[in-house]
Amino acid sequence: MPELLLSCQDLGHAHGAAPLFEGLALGLFEGDHVGLVGPNGSGKSTLLRILAGLEEPQKGTRAARKRLRIGYVEQDPSFAPGSRVGTVLRAALDDQPGLDPHEKDARVALVMGQAGFADAAAETASLSGGWRKRLAIARELVKGPELLLLDEPTNHLDLDGILWLEELLPREPEAFVAVSHDRYFLEAVAGRVIELNRAFAAGLFDVKGRYSRFLEKKDEALSGQAAYQESLRNRVRGELDWLSRKAKARTRKAQARIDEAGRLQDELRDLDDRSKGAGGGVAIDFSATERRTKRLLWAEGLRKGYGGRTLIDGLDLTLGPGARLGLLGANGSGKSTLLRLLAGQEAPDAGTVERAPNLRVVVFDQHRSRLDPEVTLERTLAPAGDSVIFQGRAIHVAGWAKRFLFRSEQLVQPVGRLSGGEQARVLIARLMLEPADVLMLDEPTNDLDIPTLEVLEESLLEFPGALVLVTHDRYLLDRVSNRLLALDGRGGALYFADYAQWEAGQEALRQAERLRERPAPRTSGTAAATVTAAAPAAEKPKKLGYLEQREMEGMEARILDAELELEAAKSAADDPAIATDPGALTRAHEALAAAQAQVDALYARWAELEHKRG
Repeated sequence: MPELLLSCQDLGHAHGAAPLFEGLALGLFEGDHVGLVGPNGSGKSTLLRILAGLEEPQKGTRAARKRLRIGYVEQDPSFAPGSRVGTVLRAALDDQPGLDPHEKDARVALVMGQAGFADAAAETASLSGGWRKRLAIARELVKGPELLLLDEPTNHLDLDGILWLEELLPREPEAFVAVSHDRYFLEAVAGRVIELNRAFAAGLFDVKGRYSRFLEKKDEALSGQAAYQESLRNRVRGELDWLSRKAKARTRKAQARIDEAGRLQDELRDLDDRSKGAGGGVAIDFSATERRTKRLLWAEGLRKGYGGRTLIDGLDLTLGPGARLGLLGANGSGKSTLLRLLAGQEAPDAGTVERAPNLRVVVFDQHRSRLDPEVTLERTLAPAGDSVIFQGRAIHVAGWAKRFLFRSEQLVQPVGRLSGGEQARVLIARLMLEPADVLMLDEPTNDLDIPTLEVLEESLLEFPGALVLVTHDRYLLDRVSNRLLALDGRGGALYFADYAQWEAGQEALRQAERLRERPAPRTSGTAAATVTAAAPAAEKPKKLGYLEQREMEGMEARILDAELELEAAKSAADDPAIATDPGALTRAHEALAAAQAQVDALYARWAELEHKRG
């Protein structure tokens, strides 16, 4: 039986008059890998701070195992001015006096390697948002926590950073709780999922298993709750009908029935109130100009760089109605730069960007620079009056704000005092009022809860214009995009059909990189192993000729293409539609065998050239 690390009983907390949660009971055990989800405003960050011991609950108790080591990573980490990577990690060990200097150095070196930091002297001020988040995680890991609490750990991380974290968390530490809205991340790392939501009687819903199992169980629970709610509604209706007849006899039995009717009404009212939080979704509907032009925007020979570094080089791109282009690449690879070029906010160094006449382009800025933090929510949503115009009709600003889950009292609040998720909703509310031919969204998902993300996805799928999307949310990227463009930050760009194809390509490149670093016989017993083994060990390697050198330079791309063809052949062979067609099945498996042979032959040739090059 795993040991209990931390427990909470009857927790309650509120911000002002608005309750976040109440009556919560929660236990965390050794080996727990918990994903914590819930609507914006449900109190996830507050609960995490209470678990960390950084904030006292207003009600209830928190009890931790004696000398429990807890690490806490906040959403937006900060570091002392002038600090460096190594000093940050070493300073994290100052409260562990039992370690001698050598042990501290060893821990710092180990965690730097785990986090991918090569330079201990790098200044924290020079780090990108993604690397600052890595450093914040490393700062807690170096302490050797038994329980790690992470608040939105994938925010600001690029795809490489998220994949790094997905590999790290199952190994380090022993137990963790991660607040996240990244559904692929939750599926990859969580073995237990807890939703903090007043829609549930206990204030939370706790499921052992992956995120996909949690979704199944949640759907069952809410369906059962809805069925009970409808049954209760029918009972209340019957009792009210009985009461309306005003029976003359006020016997003890009749009075008991009156009391029961009141209790049922209270229970139904409570269920109705809680059900409002079950959806919690924002109504999103991006307006389009319904332009019918086949080509909305196109670029030819696009090139852009900064400080001698080329980010984009020779890029051709065409967007028409219904095109939904997702951009992939590490932080700093040029995704936001490309958005600015296409939107006309920056000029390219070379090449052209052409737009259809009177093209309407609407941009979502990840830095939210379009929001003035001093302006009230009311004036931000409706600068010129007390209403907005949406799809040709006037809507009072209070009603428009309510559509995005804002309370009427928040209208006089400066937007700078709103949470990150609320600010994101403000931007979406403003974008919806601007008819667009092309939507350009730069990290629109930051701080959005899962119900809002789901509504955003549906809206983007229904948008009839063109869309260019930058997001670290792989689920949204994969579901919404019908084409992906991967930037390498050195001027290179490749198109992919979907995220799975890109991921297969990345795996093929990693395999090629491993072969380059240490050529060796393949363990599968393929032709590569035969050819490599056949090379005499004592034979002096020969240098590559000109044609062989050219062949070597193009080998990675050929292997990548062959791996993608192999994946396509596997999918075709597994297609249930051909399972009862012997001819089609035979042809599919012949194509699969040919694709496998081609991959094996390329790896064999790669190993042969590597051996010859020495």
